[in-house]
Amino acid sequence: MSDLFTIGASGTKAYRTAMAAISENIANSSTAGYARRTVTTTESGSSTATMATYSAVGNFGGTYVSSVNRATDPYLDASVRSTATALGSAAARQRWLADSETALNDTSTGVGQLMTTMYQNIDKLAASPSDTSLRVTTLDSISRVAQSFNQTAADLNNVSSGIATEAQSSVDTVNQALKSLADINNSLLRAQPGTSAYAQLLDSRDAALDTISSNVNVTISFGAHDSAEISLGGQTLLSGTTATSLAVAANEDGTLAFSLADGTAIATPASGTLGGLASAASTVADRRSELDDLAAQFVTDLNDWHAQGLTDSDVAGGALLSGTTAATISAVMTDPTQLATKSSDGTLNGNLLTVNSVLRGSGSVENGWTALIAGNAALISSTKAEYETATSRNDQAVAAREAVSGVDLDTEAADLLRVQQAYSGCAKILQVAKETIQSILDIM
Repeated sequence: MSDLFTIGASGTKAYRTAMAAISENIANSSTAGYARRTVTTTESGSSTATMATYSAVGNFGGTYVSSVNRATDPYLDASVRSTATALGSAAARQRWLADSETALNDTSTGVGQLMTTMYQNIDKLAASPSDTSLRVTTLDSISRVAQSFNQTAADLNNVSSGIATEAQSSVDTVNQALKSLADINNSLLRAQPGTSAYAQLLDSRDAALDTISSNVNVTISFGAHDSAEISLGGQTLLSGTTATSLAVAANEDGTLAFSLADGTAIATPASGTLGGLASAASTVADRRSELDDLAAQFVTDLNDWHAQGLTDSDVAGGALLSGTTAATISAVMTDPTQLATKSSDGTLNGNLLTVNSVLRGSGSVENGWTALIAGNAALISSTKAEYETATSRNDQAVAAREAVSGVDLDTEAADLLRVQQAYSGCAKILQVAKETIQSILDIM
């Protein structure tokens, strides 16, 4: 009769734990990073024999919960981390390259269209070279182009600064996750595998790994008690309970330099948010350099063209612009009488008529600007396509993982009903055993 009490009691304990696991699943059905819990029950092999020569024919010991399990698949987890790394890179590049396109400003207030307007004003002046108002308009349009170069340079510089700020934020996120993982590794070494506490630690570990993977393309492996080990470019970032922090700095040209906290230089991340930011920073740095080259060429070409002409006083044209970069370019001529509209042979509009042949066409600043805008647009287009592909792949990977580790409320409801019935059955065993004992005592 004691077997019935043992079996009933063990069953109620086991199924109470099973119901707790199901309840935990339902309560965390919307919790990010939560992996579905199940329990494994094992038959108890306890014996009631008291004599070495005696072997009971019917010896039953009930059941017990041998472990609490997480519904996970290591391959699917790794797949999600991989696709998240690619998505982080594409998302960062798409965002900042779009901002660089805005900064380049190919609208009516941008360098390209203002330059076209400037040439149109020079053509108008060529039709009436003595018109003072047209001369003033021409000088003003030259100044506007210079100012647009200044504004574009400032806007691109702001983009570089924004990238550096986000990179620092991303590095801080990675460092915090590394620190958390070091603490989790320490707790995993102390926790008992197969317990609910161990499962919670593994959830926290995987969430931290997801965070790090989305930010940087690290190499992940697992050691004793499922502790995480992480390296980047051959440098160890996490081993056991020791974590090494990352650092990032912006170079003068806006590109990013990465190192460990102790100053050891490391290779630029190839992917993840940090990889995407590094790539975007390099691209923006190239755009700034190209813009400076165009500004310098604009100053040289316009001044050289003006110098070949003569003013109304038959003096060679002076400098129209100064500066060597997009940020420093400025208009220096403000007196409309100093415009060198005449050619060396004395034709009143002779120099103005050479604008299209000298300043426009192949190899001109105007064509260089068009090429810069077109190249940037092509890069943005390919980046958008890459982002869409990365998003689709990540969504598929997450869906595949959720099919294994996610919580389905219909399934949990069915399991809860099944376990509840089993629990009630075990409770009924205890009741029957009690009533049987009571009947025996009543007979005695």
